[in-house]
Amino acid sequence: MRAMRMPVWPAKAGFGPGAATWVLLQQLVVRGLVAVKFLAIGRLLGPSAIGLASVALLAVAIAEALSDTGLAQAVIQGRAPPTRDQFGAVWTTLATRGLLIALLLVACAPLMDAQFHLGGALGLVQIAALLPLLRGVSSPAYFIAQRDRRFQQIACIEIACACVDCTVGISLALAGAGPYALLLGMMSGETFKGMLTWTTLRPRPPIRLSWAGIGHYLGFSRWIWASSVVNLVINQFDKVMVGKLLGPTQLGAYQMSSRLAQMLLADAALAMAQYLFPTFAAHHRGGPRAAARLFRLYVGASALGLLVVVIVLRVAAEPLFSLVLGDAWLPAVPLFRIFVINMAIGALIAVLVSYLRAIGDARAATHASLIQAAVLIAVVPVATHRWGVTGIAWAMTVGLASGATWMLYRAFRRR
Repeated sequence: MRAMRMPVWPAKAGFGPGAATWVLLQQLVVRGLVAVKFLAIGRLLGPSAIGLASVALLAVAIAEALSDTGLAQAVIQGRAPPTRDQFGAVWTTLATRGLLIALLLVACAPLMDAQFHLGGALGLVQIAALLPLLRGVSSPAYFIAQRDRRFQQIACIEIACACVDCTVGISLALAGAGPYALLLGMMSGETFKGMLTWTTLRPRPPIRLSWAGIGHYLGFSRWIWASSVVNLVINQFDKVMVGKLLGPTQLGAYQMSSRLAQMLLADAALAMAQYLFPTFAAHHRGGPRAAARLFRLYVGASALGLLVVVIVLRVAAEPLFSLVLGDAWLPAVPLFRIFVINMAIGALIAVLVSYLRAIGDARAATHASLIQAAVLIAVVPVATHRWGVTGIAWAMTVGLASGATWMLYRAFRRR
């Protein structure tokens, strides 16, 4: 008898709880609200304020990457759902991590002020320190919902939180809160998300300090942690250099051009990865061939679509900046044209990482990150000396292309 196979195209039409329609709706609404908030605040406040807020968020990104447990991915990828003890251990670990990161950031606020020319705005880093704590105490039932592909629930939670974030952020910016508006909006959204994960998702973890059962996930999650540490160098190295050497205003221009390109390209792929990772994992549990066929379909369609979008955005870059952000941001246009290429490669990488982790080859993504980091270390000094800030952006392109090439090789080798 032939074994039953899962269909190559798993996306369900309509609005059932597991339909891909919810992932697409979440992408459109959430990323749209984030774009409205970020661009509105950027137009209201200008490059300097955005640069100050970016330094605070940079500190959070560095701390979270250095302490990434990989537990979310381990729970989603595992063949069996966590037991009650394992579930409690996951929450204990994440909550403890969030608290330690918050305390570390508060302690390091004076150092950040001195290194990144914050002008005494220590409160920005101290407020941002609450973000990892709020994320850490949220219910890990969110990961179970992702594992079970309950995309309807996930979409409703994410859309509601994005509405709160956008509304609070823009309101505070209009009220004169300055760069604090961006951070306080994010805090409001994370607080609301934490409340929703505890009140609407099941099962709820036991609220007690216990690490019993956490060892079950360490074998897989250690590769996620290693990848996060390397990605820290890859994703934040350029921002650290710009912020330290050139100050908040230049960092604001650099960050806005990068963020706008990310909104238009990479965010869509990252949102789809929420669907693809559990979907690839489910197909792989049913048989590696089904997952491989699905992967080829998605990676081919993604590459073709991204090529078209990159061409359009590079042509329309200057009028886009003038219309959306105003003439004060036009010096960032050359950077934006480079970043659309970078984000297109990053979008392709998001699909590759989802597949490789879903089939249990998390180390391949880590190896790709190491390759990318090595390329950056070799290329950035020369590129910065010859072309300045645009040289840093082009060095990122070379590094991303190197990592993507390695992951493509590993993915197709395992077919």
